[in-house]
Amino acid sequence: MSIPKNKTITMTVAGVPLTFEPNKTAFNGLMNEVTQTNKMAPMVTYLGRIVSPDSKAALTQLLDDYPGVELQIADKVNSIYSPQVEIEIKN
Repeated sequence: MSIPKNKTITMTVAGVPLTFEPNKTAFNGLMNEVTQTNKMAPMVTYLGRIVSPDSKAALTQLLDDYPGVELQIADKVNSIYSPQVEIEIKN
């Protein structure tokens, strides 16, 4: 199975169209920056790294208007960019 290296993900959040361009560097950065006591700031940073230039202002407005939306958006982007795969254990 071949997975495209560069995916563009377009979605609508609260009626606002957004486009993201996730990549492995940004994804790995998010995973490395999230801690038990620091979740939201890394999500905002991650989304800022992967949002398309045309969607940056709209994303900023959504983040200001809807507390916690960064977590929801990042979760949706990552569910597409890094989907769950089936792992089978053999003994």
